[in-house]
Amino acid sequence: MELQVKTLEGGAAGSITVSDEIFGLEPRTDLIHRVVRWQLAKRQAGTHKALGRSEVSGTTKKFVRQKGSGGARHGNKKAPQFRGGGKAFGPIVRDHSHDLPKKVRALGLKHALSAKAKTDSIVIVEDAKAAEAKTKALKAQLTKLGLTSALIIDGAEVDANFALASRNIPHLDVLPVQGINVYDILRANTLVLTKAAVSALEERFK
Repeated sequence: MELQVKTLEGGAAGSITVSDEIFGLEPRTDLIHRVVRWQLAKRQAGTHKALGRSEVSGTTKKFVRQKGSGGARHGNKKAPQFRGGGKAFGPIVRDHSHDLPKKVRALGLKHALSAKAKTDSIVIVEDAKAAEAKTKALKAQLTKLGLTSALIIDGAEVDANFALASRNIPHLDVLPVQGINVYDILRANTLVLTKAAVSALEERFK
């Protein structure tokens, strides 16, 4: 598969041949869905907690006699139906993450890249570098490329000036190639890859 390469100013900079095994697959939504679920579950803190009946402070004294009150038979006021009582089956501190095979994760990433390629939502740029850390200048360049919501993936290291200039631009994420992930790819309207990122991805999936 051949993709056009652009400069940050929006000009043409030739073309690049990318692997069909990474960018030319027929996207499978089931695989992509599994990887996104795995990612989001792993992100959950799981620190939510409610006190159960045995954890609430209070007396265990039987507060109303068994017969003659005309009401129901009750033991102590820590029962869930009373105000200040424990929560029945409340949330507990736990780990929400689950396992997903490495092969499925890798396949999910390939299918996410292919999905972007199929909808022409991938832009290849020569490099992602800025002469100085100026947000206004970078924003003007991205406007020429027609980018409003984008994920920019660079090589092993992100240019320091580019990273600083992009920090305050809404709907723009910049990551090194090691940080590329399915959820962020799908979240952005456009995926921007540098030539170094394409080389690193092809080397990774070789």
